[in-house]
Amino acid sequence: MEIAPGIRRIGTDSKINSYLIEEGGRVTIVDAGISGLYRDLPAELASMGRTIDDVAALILTHGHSDHVGYAERLRTERHVPVSVHEADAALARGEAPNPSKGFGPTKIKPLAGFLWYTVLRGGLRTRHIGAVSTFGDGATLDVPGSPRVILTPGHTPGSAALHFAARDALLVGDAFATYAVTTGAHGPRLAPFTADRPQALDSLARIEDITAGWVLPGHGDPWSGGTAEAVRLVHESAART
Repeated sequence: MEIAPGIRRIGTDSKINSYLIEEGGRVTIVDAGISGLYRDLPAELASMGRTIDDVAALILTHGHSDHVGYAERLRTERHVPVSVHEADAALARGEAPNPSKGFGPTKIKPLAGFLWYTVLRGGLRTRHIGAVSTFGDGATLDVPGSPRVILTPGHTPGSAALHFAARDALLVGDAFATYAVTTGAHGPRLAPFTADRPQALDSLARIEDITAGWVLPGHGDPWSGGTAEAVRLVHESAART
């Protein structure tokens, strides 16, 4: 699905997002969702006039399994390098436990729908990544789109946002979500499965002054109302829960 020129999301469902950023005929994938999304990747690339051979890099915003998704298949079958912030490398490789502190608020129907969605799309077959490169806070990555890394710890220790300035886009991973998969609530809010809620809220100060026409979360629809307004709404939501 096209979000803006040079930016696409795999599929039309925004429960779990995997994004494609194109620059100069080459493509960076941000987050690999769940493993079953791999079957939709060729068609999504074709819709932007590209093939899987044009994919230069896969960047993970953090190491949770619903972002690792098809990364290992892409790495081993297509030799696409995968990278993540250094603080989440062990999590992405399956060498560290998930730091999540549980579901948080839940409603049975949305949570069951999310779990069923992941099962149908191979969420139980996610493989940890055999080898992963790392980056640090503040780095500008040498990949198509040249994103700048902003560390936003809290959801996980190595959660990071990626600012693609040339595409007017800020990809925030699970620093916040616009859809809560555990409750069905819409609008900017802390993502479920966050390890350290106070730290996650504090980390939002690191991105709230970034100007971006598109703020793209790991879960939920694109946000075009400004980063500062999204951060304000996240804090407002957190104060109610």
